[in-house]
Amino acid sequence: MIHTDILIIGAGPTGLFTVFEAGLLKLKCHLIDALPQPGGQCSELYPKKPIYDIPGLPEILAGDLTKNLLEQGKQFQPGFTLGERAETIEKQVDGSFVVTTNKGTQHQAPIVAIAGGLGSFEPRKPLIDTIGNFEDKGVAYFIKNPERYRNKRVVISGGGDSALDWSIFLADIASEVTLIHRRNEFRGALDSVERVQELKLLGKINVITPAEVTAIHGDNHVEAVTVTKDNQQTLLETDYFIPLFGLSPKLGPIGNWGLDIEKNAIKVNTLDYQTNIPGIYAIGDVNTYEGKLKLILCGFHEATLMCQSAYKRLHPNKKFVLKYTTVSGINGFDGSKKEAPKAVVKAIV
Repeated sequence: MIHTDILIIGAGPTGLFTVFEAGLLKLKCHLIDALPQPGGQCSELYPKKPIYDIPGLPEILAGDLTKNLLEQGKQFQPGFTLGERAETIEKQVDGSFVVTTNKGTQHQAPIVAIAGGLGSFEPRKPLIDTIGNFEDKGVAYFIKNPERYRNKRVVISGGGDSALDWSIFLADIASEVTLIHRRNEFRGALDSVERVQELKLLGKINVITPAEVTAIHGDNHVEAVTVTKDNQQTLLETDYFIPLFGLSPKLGPIGNWGLDIEKNAIKVNTLDYQTNIPGIYAIGDVNTYEGKLKLILCGFHEATLMCQSAYKRLHPNKKFVLKYTTVSGINGFDGSKKEAPKAVVKAIV
């Protein structure tokens, strides 16, 4: 059983920033995410997409924003349960909650913050009848360990940033990389498209467009795929087939937790973004209220107010004074002066 002060469901930008805001209040966080790495959509769907509405940063790539948020919260040593989906929640006699994942990992906390973006993500799968037979046997929807593909033949299908980025990355690892897309035009960042074309000319990536994989062959592991182009089929030998068609957002099991749901979003109040169940909050794109804007900037604001409310619930007899983060030092709960971790500057009195 994993114990923490705030259990955060979702490790996207809003969830990651919650770690920092909670840490300033000396509250420990643990994050659960169905994806194999932190960052949510920023890491999985568009790591090279520029973001323009982060204060003080005229432009930052989504992947770099994730790295910065992880670095910002690192001082507070958050825990992570990645590659697992929050499945069930049970309220305990002491008022805390136990959240169990689809893999049976249990987490207990007095505060639960749902920061799941648009919900848990399921990979969009190509319409190939036998694809389920090859999952974890040469078919993968995420690349968790690039070293698995060293000196192997890899077929990647897709036309977005993930397909382009991984094709470029694996060009120096795999013995052969083939990128297949059903259109001639790619939807990824321009520099990625240009890089793929450069690697194609250098003979490091095979690009087949417009085409699609329509069948998978093999006994206990992928051995080849059928590529259909211009109504003609070609058998392409390969060791791995990786369709990267993006992720389908779903509220998933959280929708069965007894929360007030409206149009696949969780209703909250705007005082502290608490749900209809005391102790459970929803922040970021997963929530809804009058005037809601689905912006990363708004998620950061919601996370800040949520943490203030969580602290009051956990320490109802303590008061705190918010000081500027340019002030050095932090007062401990016992009133003693202590060194601040980096620029932490909350004064607790």
